[in-house]
Amino acid sequence: MMHGFDFDRLQPIGMKPAQAQSLAALCFTPTGIERTPARVVEVHRETLVLHDGTAPFTARPHPRLLLDLAAAHDALAVGDWIAVEPDAQGTPWVVARAAPLTQIVRRDADGLRHVVVSNVDVAFLVMGLDADFNPRRIERYLALVQGASGAAITPVVVLTKRDWAGDAVADDEADALRSRLGPAVPVLAVDGTSAASAQPLRPWIGPGQTAVLLGSSGAGKSTLTNTLIGAAVQDTGAVRATDSRGKHTTTARSLHRVPGGGCVIDTPGVRTLRPDLDAEALAATFADIDTLAAQCRFRDCRHQDEPGCAVRAGVDVDRLANWHKLGRELRRDSMTVLERQRQLAQWKARSRAGQARLKMKRGES
Repeated sequence: MMHGFDFDRLQPIGMKPAQAQSLAALCFTPTGIERTPARVVEVHRETLVLHDGTAPFTARPHPRLLLDLAAAHDALAVGDWIAVEPDAQGTPWVVARAAPLTQIVRRDADGLRHVVVSNVDVAFLVMGLDADFNPRRIERYLALVQGASGAAITPVVVLTKRDWAGDAVADDEADALRSRLGPAVPVLAVDGTSAASAQPLRPWIGPGQTAVLLGSSGAGKSTLTNTLIGAAVQDTGAVRATDSRGKHTTTARSLHRVPGGGCVIDTPGVRTLRPDLDAEALAATFADIDTLAAQCRFRDCRHQDEPGCAVRAGVDVDRLANWHKLGRELRRDSMTVLERQRQLAQWKARSRAGQARLKMKRGES
């Protein structure tokens, strides 16, 4: 117990000592009001499914809390630790949230930030060994995790459908991906339907730890979740034969307890994946490029067509193209509204000039 705070009851759903202190301060106020500590298991439109370490229950977020979070460009997410207080009628309300230790955030097509999950230790980046296999997408997920909190969240690439691809193909693809991503990122090839697949992942889902599964629809996240839990708690579906994409069987994020300790969060596939990047996160995701850049002939080398570029000579062409693309997105996301308007005006002017030149050429021919 910690200040009347039952840490042992909360640890199986991912509580850490550092989180317990801040949450205890929210639950035991100077006014003597005692609130119930709990963790967000699911987020719905108007309600939250919570777990207090004993059983799940439902509560609504207090409007004042939602307004405060929105003002800070933040939101409640699966994995958050919160304090629940009943009103005069006994209705439970989520009135406070402990500051997350980690948070994964993505941007939508308009550049707006969306919280994916909070308070996770490990991100299993799931990709199928079928038509879903796409190294560029895995690098985007790595950037998503690195942008969240740097080294605070451990990324682990999990290649599923080993049974479908065969051992030889699975091992070759895993080796190629290790060579591309570097030794800092573990890469595992597993059969997500087999209980034996859970064993290599166990070191990352111990007591007090929380893992999130990220990947496209149909990659096998829900199947792997069921295997880790040892029960069919998540619906699974078939994938299209043409591109191995799923049909979004999982439609909401949900947190589940894993036997022996730890938690896992299953997530739906994301159609548009734009990491919430900064320069530091991009450099961490592409550490090989950052290291080789020091060996380029020119200090301001852009790694495009400059002579003596060590990056172009030493990095996979496709990986370098992905780095350039993510860098453009980073620069665009860091622009002010006025800068974006100016850039859009420049693009429109260039387009009109190009169309005018084309018309002139057609008139001369």
